[in-house]
Amino acid sequence: MTEPDPDIARAAIEYCYDNGWSDGLPVVPASRPLVDEFLAHTGRCPDEVIGTIEQFGRSCTVEQAAINAAMAGCKPEYFPVVLAAWEAVINDRAARGGGWQSTSGPAPLIVVNGPVRQRLGFNSTGGVFGPGFRPNATVARAVGMIVRNAFGVQPHVLEQATQGLPGRWSICLGENEEESPWEPLSVEAGLDEDTSAVSAALLRTCEYVDNRHTQNPEEVLADIADTMARTGAVIFREAYSGVVLCPEHAQMLAKEGFSKADVKSWLIEHVGRTRGELRRAGKNGLSDRGVRHAAEADGDEVFERFMSAPEQIPVVVAGARNAAISMVVRIFGAWSGKAVPV
Repeated sequence: MTEPDPDIARAAIEYCYDNGWSDGLPVVPASRPLVDEFLAHTGRCPDEVIGTIEQFGRSCTVEQAAINAAMAGCKPEYFPVVLAAWEAVINDRAARGGGWQSTSGPAPLIVVNGPVRQRLGFNSTGGVFGPGFRPNATVARAVGMIVRNAFGVQPHVLEQATQGLPGRWSICLGENEEESPWEPLSVEAGLDEDTSAVSAALLRTCEYVDNRHTQNPEEVLADIADTMARTGAVIFREAYSGVVLCPEHAQMLAKEGFSKADVKSWLIEHVGRTRGELRRAGKNGLSDRGVRHAAEADGDEVFERFMSAPEQIPVVVAGARNAAISMVVRIFGAWSGKAVPV
C-alpha cells in the first residue's frame, strides 16, 4: 500500500481552512468517495431536507450532513447516529428559533441510549463529559459543523455569544444503563429498552456537584438543589435544569427508595430561593412576561420555586462509579421529552 503523503494532506486541510469550513480545528477533507461511504449507511435520499431555519432562509440535506460528518472526523458507520442527533437537537424549539444566535451561546447536550453505545464505542462511564472517545467527540462536532456550514452560523457573524461555552460542540455522552438503577432516558421518552436512540437539549452551562460526604439521600439532593437554584442562572420566573447523576449517587438514591420520579418531585419542591435572596441579586421582581428584574422588598421570607413540572428536569445516569460527583446541566429552553431512534 502506498504511504499517504502528509504534505498533500496538509494542503487539503489548509484548503478547508481557507474556505472557512473549519470550526478552528483541522478537518478531514471530504472527498466524493468518502461522502458516498457515509451515504451508504442510510437509506435516506441525499437530497432529503433534514432541517430548515426560516430566519436564515437556509436548509440542510442528508448529503450536506454527510459532508460535515466526514469533515468532523466521524467514521461512516456513525452517520445514522449523526442524523438522529441532528433530529433530536432540532426537536428543541430554541434550536429551530434563535438558540444558535443567543448571547449565551448554548451547547447541545446529546445523550445516546441503547445497543449502539457499545457497538460503536460511545463512552458512558469515566470522563463522560471529557475528550478521548472518537464517537462522542465527532458526533457532537458534526452537529456543530452542520450549524456552521449548512446554516452559516459563525462567530462574530450570525453567532452572537457574549462569551460562549467551552463545550458548545463537544457534549455527547452515552447513558450508563448498565449501572443505572432506573429506566434509560429513551425509555422514559416512550421507546423500547432495546432501541438505540438519541435525545438532546440546548444547555446554558454545566456545574458539578461533588458530594462524597453523606449517604443521606435528602442531603445529597439538597446539595444538587442548591446548585440548581444559583441566582446567577435565574433569568425568568422558572429556571429549567437537568441532572446527570453519577452511578454512586443514583444507586444510593434508589437504595433509599427513590425512583427517578421521586427525585424530580423532591427537586421541584426544593429548587428555589427566598424573595430576599433574589432581591439581593436584583431579581425579585417579575415582568408580565415572567422576566426577572429588581423591585422593592416584598415578602422577603417567601420561598419561590423555580420549577413546577417533572418534564423540566431530565435525569440521566452517566460516568464512573469511582467518586460521588454528579453534574447539573442548565437547559436553555426546554427539553423536548423526545428520543429519536437510530
